[in-house]
Amino acid sequence: MSDTTHHRICPLCEACCGLEIKVRDRRVISIRGHKDDVLSRGYICPKAIALKDLHEDPDRLRSPRIRRNGVHVEATWEEAFAEIERRLPPLLAGHGRNAVALAVGNPAAHKIGLLTYFPKLARALGTRNVFSASTLDQMPKQLASGLMFGHWLSVALPDISRTDLLLVIGANPLASNGSMWTVPDFRGKAKALQARGGRLIVIDPRRTETAAIADAHHFIRPGGDVFMLAAMVHTLFAEGLVSLGRVASWVNGVRDVEAAVSPFTPESVASRCGVPAPTIRALARQLATTPRAAVYARIGTCTQEYGTLASWLVDVLNTLTGHLDVEGGMLFAKSAAFAANTAGKPGVGKGVGTGRHHARVSGAPEVFGELPITCLAEEIETPGQGQVRALITVGTNPVLSSPNGPRLSSALETLDLMISLDIYLNETTRHADVILPAPSPLEDLHYDVAFPQLSWRNHARYSAPVLPPPQDQPPEWQTLLKLAAIVQGKGAQCDANALDDAQFEDDTQRMFGPEADAVMAATRGLRGPQRLLDAALRAGPNGAGFGSEKDGLSLRKVMEASAEGGIDLGELQPRIPEMLRTPSGKVELAPPLLLQDLQRAAADVGRAPPSLVIIGRRDVRTNNSWMHNLPTLAKGPMRCTVLVHPEDAARHGVSDGALATLRNGAGQLRAQVRLSLDMMPGVVSLPHGWGHDLPGTQLSVAAQRPGANINTLLDDQSRDPLSGNAVLSGVAVSMEPA
Repeated sequence: MSDTTHHRICPLCEACCGLEIKVRDRRVISIRGHKDDVLSRGYICPKAIALKDLHEDPDRLRSPRIRRNGVHVEATWEEAFAEIERRLPPLLAGHGRNAVALAVGNPAAHKIGLLTYFPKLARALGTRNVFSASTLDQMPKQLASGLMFGHWLSVALPDISRTDLLLVIGANPLASNGSMWTVPDFRGKAKALQARGGRLIVIDPRRTETAAIADAHHFIRPGGDVFMLAAMVHTLFAEGLVSLGRVASWVNGVRDVEAAVSPFTPESVASRCGVPAPTIRALARQLATTPRAAVYARIGTCTQEYGTLASWLVDVLNTLTGHLDVEGGMLFAKSAAFAANTAGKPGVGKGVGTGRHHARVSGAPEVFGELPITCLAEEIETPGQGQVRALITVGTNPVLSSPNGPRLSSALETLDLMISLDIYLNETTRHADVILPAPSPLEDLHYDVAFPQLSWRNHARYSAPVLPPPQDQPPEWQTLLKLAAIVQGKGAQCDANALDDAQFEDDTQRMFGPEADAVMAATRGLRGPQRLLDAALRAGPNGAGFGSEKDGLSLRKVMEASAEGGIDLGELQPRIPEMLRTPSGKVELAPPLLLQDLQRAAADVGRAPPSLVIIGRRDVRTNNSWMHNLPTLAKGPMRCTVLVHPEDAARHGVSDGALATLRNGAGQLRAQVRLSLDMMPGVVSLPHGWGHDLPGTQLSVAAQRPGANINTLLDDQSRDPLSGNAVLSGVAVSMEPA
């Protein structure tokens, strides 16, 4: 049989690189970067090669599992849905809709079927108990962006191809290829920046891979970002360096910000953040006096107690120095489909809010329709009206990824029913009563829904399935519709396609009104995510419309361009005011919620930092816990080691290569020590997502080197109060020889 060549968007991290995959006799024989891809231009990282491992992994579930007498046994799809229909509706009838919780993980962001149809299940269920990995990651950035610009995904992005100064704080894009910023081949773009005379500056408690190629690196105490950033803003006002530039007419709240940062002088915060006052001033001056500059901050600034404040102050700095919405500064992507800031009346909207409801036990506010995932265990454990008695998980493993995993694991075992949509029997799904597997990514179509809203360049790309799925494997969107039908009392035997047709027609009538008939006609013959995508592309800012002769985007046009690497829609361009969706039609520089919380930080400036704290770290080969089961990524040196500065090693009596015990309250773990001058003294680092030594899992490669789970040291009650994000960084620990 002759070889065939296929093009695919990599689904394994936010870089979303374009791949060229060769297949022979239904087997992958090579994976390489697609040199013509309009976003990544041939770049890939080692994760892409591991797609073959993932597809062929013998541990990957290919048929449903039902737990019988504590053992997961293989079942047909009909048996699995029948089991759910037997158990879920009575539970809803007896205890109400809030008795069922939903939890969704990062892999859903790379699957158009999950992203577009999970909300349909959530609406059908009607529960307030919705959780996701967002509150272990980026929710502070989304909240700050929403309050300032009017929508959760209106995130300002560095214009890296034209900037002359990039200040990176608490981020390692050389390993992540961007996070809340889709930027494949960051190394190449950083080198191009430096080659044209620009500078890259990194501020991080570790001399990361990104810091190693930077022009300058400064240590900062974990959790100290808010103090340094506020002091930089203070410096701008004190030295007359504020200049709003082209957005001056569309900014509210400058004087409110000036008053709010008045307590944060560089001298007052220096010991708290670990950055000397002269350095803080020099950074602020350099940012203000460089015509094309940008500040980018990510997970290190999000996963701390002041995550939302730090995320906000980054954009305050960019705004006050005239670098917001200008070439070479911070710009907003213009997504071809699914972007709320390209729909409706331009320049004005409803904005965002929080606290429409609150967690039953802790009282934590809802943010973006979700509650903090660290509230899940207590919602299961605590009796009373609204107690969570059933859980549906979608591509998530919070027993490893969320603080106090042992507590959550014990709580899951007490549920009346647990249903998981997942490809693995892992540390979380081992508790499930029914597991519904997904097709391999190579067996599924794809279009990125979220990441074009976060990309360094505007584009539209589509992936057709590389390989045919097994005959009895339903697409995930149909699985979600079946679950929604069971919840609604329509039964497990209902026709998913008929449900989809009816829902699409209803949604079209509601959303398009007089144009509904034209929408239905233009998308005839499609269903599922393809139909939603065609409608979204046609209605988008570059779209062909419905029933007209307009030359624009449609699903057909984007599909035809897949072999050529997709459709390049050009560099990011200034978009203020049209992309704003705030009620005022202005950039809200001083949201009251954030000004109030800044007072909490001001009262905390004098707190003495702990003598030893722990942070996580990112490795290009270990993005998520399930990647530890892929041989291509698992080989080589052990990556779950604790990095320790030699001074700290001597102080705590631990040595290179030996095991150390780390403790925080009741939590403890043992990990191999690796001495490193790259660590800031007083800070140790352990990667997340490890701990594959729990019984009842089916991860044979990962179990050979299970590693230690950093989340056993973290407090599930410690959160950023505004976003609900878990505090994963800067947590005090003790260390001693094991």
